Order: sequence, then C-alpha cells, then structure tokens
Amino acid sequence: MYRTDLRTVTLDVPPQDVITRDNVSIKVNAVVYFRVVDPDRSVVDVQNFLYATSQIAQTTLRSVCGQAHLDELLSEREKFNFRLQEHIDENTEPWGVKVVSVEVKRVDLAVEMQRSMARQAEAERLRRAKVINAEGEFQAAARLAEAASVMEKNPITIQLRMLQALTQVGTENNHTIIVPLALDLLGALLGRASAGKSVAGDPAKG
Repeated sequence: MYRTDLRTVTLDVPPQDVITRDNVSIKVNAVVYFRVVDPDRSVVDVQNFLYATSQIAQTTLRSVCGQAHLDELLSEREKFNFRLQEHIDENTEPWGVKVVSVEVKRVDLAVEMQRSMARQAEAERLRRAKVINAEGEFQAAARLAEAASVMEKNPITIQLRMLQALTQVGTENNHTIIVPLALDLLGALLGRASAGKSVAGDPAKG
C-alpha cells in the first residue's frame, strides 16, 4: 500500500546552464508548483513521480530558455513562465501530476556580460540624450526662422527687440555697453541732426 500526498508540492529547480539563442551563457533556476490529481497513475505509471517531475522541469527549463534571446528572457518573464508550465504539465499529465504554476526565479549572467550590458545601456542613454538635444535645437532654429520672418515684414519689431535687449543689459553692472544700431535708424538720426544744424545756423530761419 502507498500513501500519496494530494497537497500542492513546491519543487525548487536547481540552476541550469543555458546558452540562449544569441549565444549568451546564463544560469537559470525556477520553482515548480504541482500536485497529484490521480494517485493510481502516480504510483503505477511512473516509478518516482517526484524525481521524474524534477528531471522534466530541469530539461524543459534548459530547452525553453535556450530557444529565446536574452532580452526576451529578461523582459518577457511572464510569457516564459506560462510556456514552461504548459510544457512540463504536458509531460507529467500521463503520471497523474498537474503542474499548477512555474516561476523563473533568477537569471544570472557572467560578470563580463553584465559589464557589456551596462556599457550598452549607457550608450543607449547617450544616444537618446543626443537625439533629444538635436530635436530641441531643431525646434529652436524653426522658431528663430519664424521670428526672423515676422521681423522682416515688420521692421519696427527689430527696434522693439533692441530696446528689450538694452533693458536686459542695463540691469547688469557693466562698465562698458556697446549699443548696436540699425543702419536705417542711424541714417534717420543723422539726417535729423543735420537738418537741425542747418536751421540753427540760418539767421533768417532763426
């Protein structure tokens, strides 16, 4: 007579050496939750269902993880858990064993691979920063082009912008201030000054 425990069993799968599809060596371990649903078959159809389930879990873990890329294993953990559960349960079903869940616990990389991934992540962050900076410069150049177009159509805006710049400069403690003047404005001022001199020097007009 055999006594069979029908409660859920927690099986710790030891770390397995796996070579992923992109030729990266890793160590993967997992935990399997299963229970006996048919005590007769668990005794008659297999010699030791616990040992057999453990071996199936180890080989399936190596097989499924070896068919995936490293990035997929790291980012799509739930999908691989479900795939492992399906494959192991398919093999243990004839023994009256039902696999409830499979969870990948850890994916360990070699130190060299960890450094390589860190450098890759840093390069990716630098690339994104450069792209964002370039987009910002492009938008700023587009806005400046629009402002130049508006100033070209309305010359008075140039004078207003110059006065605004002078106001900003005047708030700082500067000893020397160079004021740029537009040629048309400078010509108008000189013309008015020469006209005033001619009126002041003519006694008849005075």
